[in-house]
Amino acid sequence: MIRTILMLIFWGLVAPIAALIGFPAAYVMGDIRVLYRLFMWGARAGVWITGVRVEAVGLDQFDHSRSYIFMSNHVSNLDPPIQIPLIPRRTSVMVKKELFKVPILGQAMRTGALVPVDRGNREAGIEAVTAAKAVVRQGINMTIYVEGHRSFDGKLLPFKKGPFYLAVACGVPVVPMTIVGTHYAMPKARFAIKPGLVKVIFHPPIEPADFGDRECLMEKVRAVIESGLPEEHRQGSPVAANGGQMAE
Repeated sequence: MIRTILMLIFWGLVAPIAALIGFPAAYVMGDIRVLYRLFMWGARAGVWITGVRVEAVGLDQFDHSRSYIFMSNHVSNLDPPIQIPLIPRRTSVMVKKELFKVPILGQAMRTGALVPVDRGNREAGIEAVTAAKAVVRQGINMTIYVEGHRSFDGKLLPFKKGPFYLAVACGVPVVPMTIVGTHYAMPKARFAIKPGLVKVIFHPPIEPADFGDRECLMEKVRAVIESGLPEEHRQGSPVAANGGQMAE
């Protein structure tokens, strides 16, 4: 509990300082890289305060000079501040629209071309995909949590179709990502963070053109992301089917 509170206090102190430096720099230089780097540093430092350590695997499996759509599983509020700073070059993210109302954070997200999503509105979801397409065509990476919500048990939820419409429409390679460990460090519905190791696996890129349709692409991405999960969190696993009894 104390570590979590310290992280939130740290972020609350750092965000205004980053804004005071980053926003004027973005205005004068016409470039948000300073603001982006300050927020990425703050995200990493905040996670470090909690005692969570991060191991990245597979960053050498793709060309960092290209743009990609990164698609990941989602189990914890810790996922974004751990994963986003690891991604080479600037990335946009699809985030729930309510976060854009948070002072400083909301303005920073608008400046960084993040894409708001109204999860309960199908038409707004289509608008979000259109907005994301415009961002990707600027040469900016896009990071998407393809389940749309955090998983309670660490197993994959059904995927949203919008991200795959986006990938096919833009013709941009997809890099599946698997995050392991945040389900134990800070699962959904728990406030306190437990120290531990989190692994972020970057799988080899997948070209949408190699698949006949969006459904095939979605099945492939799902299989790749799931391959990085612990056995007890894979669908159809004997461990999962027995409620974890085989792991005891």
